[in-house]
Amino acid sequence: MRVFERGWLSSNNVLFMGEQTALVDSGYVTHAPQTLALVRHALGERPLDRLLNTHLHSDHCGGNGALQVAYRCHTAIPALEADKVAAWDEEALSFRATGQQCARFTFDALLAPGQVLALGDMDWQVLAAPGHDPHALLLFCPSEGILIAGDALWENGFGVIFPELAGEPGFREARATLELIGTLDARVVIPGHGRMFTDVAGALQRAYSRLDYLSADTQRNAENAVKVLVKFLLLERQRIGVAALPALLAAIPVVASAMRQMDVGPLAPAAYTTLANWAIASLLRARAARIEGDFLVDA
Repeated sequence: MRVFERGWLSSNNVLFMGEQTALVDSGYVTHAPQTLALVRHALGERPLDRLLNTHLHSDHCGGNGALQVAYRCHTAIPALEADKVAAWDEEALSFRATGQQCARFTFDALLAPGQVLALGDMDWQVLAAPGHDPHALLLFCPSEGILIAGDALWENGFGVIFPELAGEPGFREARATLELIGTLDARVVIPGHGRMFTDVAGALQRAYSRLDYLSADTQRNAENAVKVLVKFLLLERQRIGVAALPALLAAIPVVASAMRQMDVGPLAPAAYTTLANWAIASLLRARAARIEGDFLVDA
């Protein structure tokens, strides 16, 4: 196995070099050339036989199309996303809802909880991981104690609980996923973002604490989602005109869903300006952005 730890615009990628080669998750579409370069450098003359996705958020599957063109690799996606991908329904797949891009791709097989996959000459259990995404999956290798966690568990938290923004359950599901991880004898976790880690108990404790904080007040989850979405825009574009940010936010449907859970008033142009100013101030406080003239710049 080789793990490519990527910048936060792209998910981490896991490359298997066994009898068959396989890649888990492919990063964001604008990073597809870098994904291809990393895979080609590692594989040399070998083909990429298989491609798998833990879930179909744009930062995990945005390189699928480029890899399929380059390698004609057999591709497996979460089973409950099959109809959306077949029809290429960008709204149902969340790309349009989050204001993000993803090149079209196809699939050859489906992944579902209960399956056992052979990757890197090891057996991997496919496990359900709802919460951040209702159809997300974990891959766990019991013999080695390695968990590919996607966005269900990071060293310090987890991905935004998006279902809650649409008024659908997500907190309870995220807790159940953390409880499931706690029952596994995982010694190493490969998260969807950030470095690999071995202090699984510590990560779970921090994740539970974070989940308790967010679920105690739905406005907190909504605010977190807005900050994450704005930071993603910055990672993608590197700089955004301060005056342009309200219109960008107004064009992202998930932001409107978040605003309904925040104290920003009716969904009018003035509310988006208020929200943009709040998001800018929040990112500046966190040193996740800076102001240069009339621009908000990634930091």
